[in-house]
Amino acid sequence: MKNVLIDTHTHLDFDQFDADRDEVVYRAKEANVAGMITIGTDLQTSKKSIEIACRYHNVFAAAGIHPHDAGNASEADFAELYEMYSHPRVVAIGEVGLDYYRNLTKPDIQRRVFRRFMQWARELDKPLIIHTREAEEEILAILRDMSKKGWRGVFHCFPGDMAMAEKVMDMGFYISFTGSVTFKNSTAAEIAKNIPLERLLLETDCPFMTPVPHRGKRNEPAFVQYVAQKIAELRAIPVEQVAGYTTANALELFGITLVEEE
Repeated sequence: MKNVLIDTHTHLDFDQFDADRDEVVYRAKEANVAGMITIGTDLQTSKKSIEIACRYHNVFAAAGIHPHDAGNASEADFAELYEMYSHPRVVAIGEVGLDYYRNLTKPDIQRRVFRRFMQWARELDKPLIIHTREAEEEILAILRDMSKKGWRGVFHCFPGDMAMAEKVMDMGFYISFTGSVTFKNSTAAEIAKNIPLERLLLETDCPFMTPVPHRGKRNEPAFVQYVAQKIAELRAIPVEQVAGYTTANALELFGITLVEEE
């Protein structure tokens, strides 16, 4: 499966896809997207992500609680989530992390919930899918507090600068970019241009972060091709090289096996 792409962060469970989810997955295949990961943000969306992953041979799931929803999670929710990580279609813990931009959950609760998922990642040997916004220094400090190196996971929709990129890569993380790299005056573009290809992943974060030339429309996994094309342009390398590295990285991190048909 040479030169195919993997969209490592989608939200195919969102109701924006209810009317045409089959077509969305088909269009991704037609655009050479051989694999997608659909991400849970709370108990119910994690359940739905697993259901979707069971429906399509090229879709995988992640289960977690977004920092916005961390304050609403009960102990019963955590117990059910923990059981989900043994499901064969669940390839990661996420998305989890800290978000101090909106502060929809008190920071102390966000930190406590994030630490729980970090412990599970260690215990279960599952990669973390980390969301962080305006909490970068604190999230680095929390990660270092548990272990300075040897983490498995990705900082999705990378929000930091090159100095932060160096720090998280040194800890063991990959860095993922969305359609934001195609935006005018994008700060992400400079990071995407310079980090090692061996640490790079691609994502849409659909239905959000729609890349140029479709900005303003609903995003979908087929559009990850534009993220790959832009990164190739920034680096002045063939898009096939970006596809090769990022797909190999995703396969290694998430333990995914791609198949042509079910």
